[in-house]
Amino acid sequence: MATEQELSDFLKSVDKRAFKRTLYHVRNEESALDIVQDSMLKLAEHYGDKPVGELPMLFQRILTNSTLDWFRRQKTRNALFSNLSDFERPDDEGGDFDLLEIHAGDPEKEAAQSGEDILRRRQVLQSIEIEIQALPTRQREAFLLRYWEEMDVAETAAAMGCSEGSVKTHCFRAVQTLSRALKAKGIAL
Repeated sequence: MATEQELSDFLKSVDKRAFKRTLYHVRNEESALDIVQDSMLKLAEHYGDKPVGELPMLFQRILTNSTLDWFRRQKTRNALFSNLSDFERPDDEGGDFDLLEIHAGDPEKEAAQSGEDILRRRQVLQSIEIEIQALPTRQREAFLLRYWEEMDVAETAAAMGCSEGSVKTHCFRAVQTLSRALKAKGIAL
């Protein structure tokens, strides 16, 4: 059984290498730091009572799984939400961009827009909301917790009271269903 000091020493010994390894994979410092920190927390929470000799392999497995989860989330976000820069106007200068703000509209700008544009934007938002509401309860819950609330798989599983595998399955099915339904309506995000 590892003591708190042994666990702390182990984590200090691997933090820089783990960060570099993850950074090479994800190519984003903030994401890499988050992945490493989450992995360290998972090791401490779930496996802190294991012998010191088992910690390196456990940590590597957790780090690998956390990195894969990050890639899955990115792939899902990209598949569903497309590249948001496609929606930027040419006059945007790289400022903050929020698709929902664009579709929700600005009352001052609505006066300058045609009624047809305003109506089309409202219909797209309404279609998205209807399709999300049409998802089965567990898929909708998993989808909203993971992608709107930005919870990780473990947090979502804890919130839903199910396994992490179930969360992944529900999210995958929700994304597939939404993608098909919105494409069928001619909505490309």
